[in-house]
Amino acid sequence: MPRPILSLIALLAIFSQAHAATMEIDLPDAESVEAAAVTYACPGGDIDVTYYNAGDTSLAVAMIDGTSVVMSNVLAASGAKYAGGPYVWWTKGDDADLYDLMKGEGAEPVSCSTKN
Repeated sequence: MPRPILSLIALLAIFSQAHAATMEIDLPDAESVEAAAVTYACPGGDIDVTYYNAGDTSLAVAMIDGTSVVMSNVLAASGAKYAGGPYVWWTKGDDADLYDLMKGEGAEPVSCSTKN
């Protein structure tokens, strides 16, 4: 049986006509890949996130401050928590918190809610 490949077309293709990037990840244990796009209303502007789920592999690709950030699912006590670069994106139901680790441990997250 062929092994499925998770293909991510970076959100840069949507937001910038000049750049488009593709990344392929070989996932030997995944039967299929599911993708879901969600827009969150946040103070300072919306954040668009696409979630990719394939077996035990879960990724979130978020457009943060004009940059496409790929985050991997990490251990969380509740909800779904993703980390990538200097950011942690933690969802619980229709709400999400964006932590910028460059602001220090005590920094308040940006709190968001789904729009769709």
